[in-house]
Amino acid sequence: MVSSTEILNASILIVDDQDANVQLLEQLLHESGYVHVDSTTNPREVFALHRKNHYDLILLDLQMPDMDGFQVMEGLKTNDADSYLPVLVITAQPGHKLRALQAGAKDFISKPFDLVEAKVRIHNMLEVRLLYKKLQHSNQMLEQTVQERTAELRESEARYRSLTELASDWYWEQDENMNFTKVSGPVLEMLGIRVGALDGTADSRQDAGWNDAERAFLQATIAARQPFLDFVYSRVNADGSKQQFRVSGEPMFTQSCRFIGYRGIGVEITPENIEHNSTMTRDAHTR
Repeated sequence: MVSSTEILNASILIVDDQDANVQLLEQLLHESGYVHVDSTTNPREVFALHRKNHYDLILLDLQMPDMDGFQVMEGLKTNDADSYLPVLVITAQPGHKLRALQAGAKDFISKPFDLVEAKVRIHNMLEVRLLYKKLQHSNQMLEQTVQERTAELRESEARYRSLTELASDWYWEQDENMNFTKVSGPVLEMLGIRVGALDGTADSRQDAGWNDAERAFLQATIAARQPFLDFVYSRVNADGSKQQFRVSGEPMFTQSCRFIGYRGIGVEITPENIEHNSTMTRDAHTR
C-alpha cells in the first residue's frame, strides 16, 4: 500500500505556457499538501528536468506553441530508464483526450478546471505511480536475491564436489539418461560399464573378478533411483587377492522434483582405513 505521506511527498512537474494556469495548479497542489512541486512554461525543458528529477507525475498542457504536449510525450518515451510515462494531460479540446491516452498519457484534466476533480485525478494517479515503482523495486530485489542464491548454490555445489573428490578414491556423475558426465577412478568397471564405452575402445578384462550379485544389486538400486550408503562391494583379482570398496550414491532432482541424474563416491577398504575408522569410533565413545 501507499501512504498519504508518500503521496504528498511525491515529485510533480507542471508544464503549461500560461503563467496563470501554472499559478492556479501550484496553489491547488500546495493547498492540498504536496511539497515537491516544480513548474516550467517552456516545454523543451521537460526532458532535462525529468531526467534529473524523475518526476512521479507530470501535469502537461497539450496546447502550447512551438512544441505541443504530444511532442513532449514522444520525447519522454525515449527515456530508457523508465518505461512508465507519468503524464496527466490538461486539455480544453474533448477530441484530444482519446488521442492523448493513445499517445501514452495515463489520465487527463479538462479545462476549465474542476478543482475537486483535479485533486482526485492527481491523487489517484500518484497512488498508481508509486505502487508501480514499489512493484518495480520489489521485482528488482527478487531478481537480485535469486541471482545471489543461485551463485551461493553453485559455490556450495563446487565445494561439495571438491570435498567429495578429495575424501574419496573416486567420484562420478550421470545425467538423466544415465550417461556418465564426470568420472574419476574405477567406477565404470564397478557399475559394469567398460571405460572403453567412453573412449571407443573395449577391454573385457576390466569386467573380471567383480561380485556379480553385488553388482546386480547396485545397478538395480541406481535404476530405481534410490540412494545407497556405505555399500560394500568386492572383487577378486587375477592373483587371488581380494579388494573391497565402500560406495555411496544419491539421485539428483530439480526443485520441481524432475530427475536429472546420479552422483556418488567410493573408497577402497584397506587395513589402514579399517584401523582409522575403529580409532575414530573409540574416540567418539570416549567423548
